[in-house]
Amino acid sequence: MSTALVLPGQGSQRPGMGAPWRETRGWSFVEHAGEVLGRDVGRLLIDADSEELRATREAQVSTFLVSVLVWKALHGLPDVVALAGHSLGELTALVVGGALTCDDGLMLVGARASAMQAAADARPGTMAAVLGLDSEVVAGVLEDVPDCWAANDNAPSHVVVSGTVEGVAAGGAALRAAGARRVLPLPVGGAFHTPLMQPVRARFETALREVTPALPGVPVLSGVTAAPYDEDVAGTLSRQLTAPVRWREVLLALPGLGVDRVVELGPGGVLTGLVKRTLPGVQAVSVETPTDLALLD
Repeated sequence: MSTALVLPGQGSQRPGMGAPWRETRGWSFVEHAGEVLGRDVGRLLIDADSEELRATREAQVSTFLVSVLVWKALHGLPDVVALAGHSLGELTALVVGGALTCDDGLMLVGARASAMQAAADARPGTMAAVLGLDSEVVAGVLEDVPDCWAANDNAPSHVVVSGTVEGVAAGGAALRAAGARRVLPLPVGGAFHTPLMQPVRARFETALREVTPALPGVPVLSGVTAAPYDEDVAGTLSRQLTAPVRWREVLLALPGLGVDRVVELGPGGVLTGLVKRTLPGVQAVSVETPTDLALLD
């Protein structure tokens, strides 16, 4: 069976998500991460409540760490032919694929999260999932709504919009009037994947200059291009901050790479649901706890 590993992004976090992994061999990386970042990230994975984890700075670091814990527990899952990550998860996918070291990935996640938190604090924003309309319809409706953009094309009839709080409220109303079945607020605090994140790019590019990425050992599909990363890893990661996430197209590319099973590594199970909506003929498995590893046998 040929497998693609997918890594979740911000919004998948949940309280206590790291607790089941505390006794696994990978937990030493969490302790190391706390030393590198200068704070108790272990407590973040075990004791933080949903309000604390909503903050961008905490959500990104904690989600990255849990996905790394799951990956370290796989013991060399065979036949992995592709990797992909949703937004933040692309950094995790690049670590899993060998393009970045764990320490480089941790440093970049910390820098990315801090810069995005600062941008969100300077100009608060939010995101909402729109169900029942395709991406083309959503984009067309939002042409007349200021400060609201289609940010994630996640699956058929599942699009996420992003912008200022006022912009997303107005966009949601317009989209409901256009026939959206539901418009659901997401647990994030910024207008991610929109032009409002432009100030983040300069800060993040400073951090990117401190690493030397390698080409991944297996293809890592980018949400910016819906194609495998090339040698411009840093440039693609920078563009990702303001570009929409083309996740539906990423998933549709997987069968062409021979994928017949998709395994999500990390909290939430959000990507597993999107795989089932987009690729009904492909097996989808979510690994959130050590007991879920038995699903891969």
